[in-house]
Amino acid sequence: MSNKKRKPVVAVVGRPNVGKSTLFNALAGERISIVQDTPGITRDRIYADITWLNMTFTLIDTGGIEPDSKDIILSQMREQAMIAMETADVIIFLVDVKQGLVDADLKVADLLRRSQKPVVLAVNKVDSFEKYENDIYEFYNLGIGDPIAISAANRLGIGDMLDVVTSYFNKMTLEEEDDDRPRIAVIGKPNVGKSSLINKLIGEQRLIVSDIAGTTRDAVDTVVNANGREYIFIDTAGLRRKKNIKEELEKYMIVRTVSAVERADVVVLLIDAVDGVTEQDAKIAGIAHERGKGFIIAVNKWDLIEKDNNSVKEFSAKIRSTLSFMPYAEIIFISVKTGQRVPKLFNMIDNIIENCTLRVQTGVLNEIVAVATAMQQPPSDKGKKLKIFYVTQVAVKPPTFVIFVNDKELMHFSYTRYIENRIRETFGFAGTPLKFIIRERNEEG
Repeated sequence: MSNKKRKPVVAVVGRPNVGKSTLFNALAGERISIVQDTPGITRDRIYADITWLNMTFTLIDTGGIEPDSKDIILSQMREQAMIAMETADVIIFLVDVKQGLVDADLKVADLLRRSQKPVVLAVNKVDSFEKYENDIYEFYNLGIGDPIAISAANRLGIGDMLDVVTSYFNKMTLEEEDDDRPRIAVIGKPNVGKSSLINKLIGEQRLIVSDIAGTTRDAVDTVVNANGREYIFIDTAGLRRKKNIKEELEKYMIVRTVSAVERADVVVLLIDAVDGVTEQDAKIAGIAHERGKGFIIAVNKWDLIEKDNNSVKEFSAKIRSTLSFMPYAEIIFISVKTGQRVPKLFNMIDNIIENCTLRVQTGVLNEIVAVATAMQQPPSDKGKKLKIFYVTQVAVKPPTFVIFVNDKELMHFSYTRYIENRIRETFGFAGTPLKFIIRERNEEG
């Protein structure tokens, strides 16, 4: 059985001040996907997981930095539209009923129309339909379908808009369902060698590069044959446009990374041996960690490093300390240029895919936990002691466990981590995060 149904990605595009952030916040509510207790993860509210009538999708705000001068606005919007067309399954094009139809809207609508992606036209700031009825009709001139009247600030019409957005999902997500080939996203800072790595993999295997229908981007996913198996590589290098503002580039890069990670089974973070692991690497690693994906850190340009017997050990320790929230990550030292250890990547990927889908029998799990609690007493507070009744695995990708306890408050993060380490000692689970859900149950239950 292939549960390849990935979460669809929805992007919001629109001019400054039409209310993109207001809409984003209205949809995301308080359930922002950034995990607060994970160190090193960006706090930028660029993406969030939204659930609407049993459908979950990732919402991306392409707004990011708002330009202030008129001439930058159009080029900025074009950039946003390109990113949205490249990464999203459905695009929400937001316009403002009070400003009316402006030239920039027409130009961007033209781009979006040509993209062949489903576009939902939302007319914002309509706090009274009667009052603005005629103004709404004006947006039919954009030629991208029926305008939907909403007020993000007052949360009006948002349900109607989401109905239209989610209606497109059924038609598209099925395309990847019967595709069992492992998907690998190669992520990392700009110019670290992501495309070169993929080219090397193709070159080594002398294989066909093919376009796969229904991919979420204009860029081509690459099929690579190795060890008698086909792999799909998702390149996040994306469109190379000259950028003056470094910060802006980083925001766009994060948007691209989110949508690639969403579709991947295993994520390879390429870092530069010369630069070492940076805060920006930690930010993008955080996205994969949060999404529960298999993870490999590939240190590129290892051939350029002066080495002694401890080099690998010292460098690995630095990585582990910067990416302390993902101790399960696998590390490999490679050189894309010389091809050193590049073929070994495939064995590592195979191993991680196996670990991500590993199921542990309930009986065995509970034996491990019984031994663990005997060796290290569960925490207690004010005379009340934590009891673990039962543990069971409920999902794979990532392996997810439910722990039934007498009192959730007593199940400290550190004790959960202790139980996790005991499970890993027995089963390895290298390269994959494990997820734990703590549930309360009364003593009799």
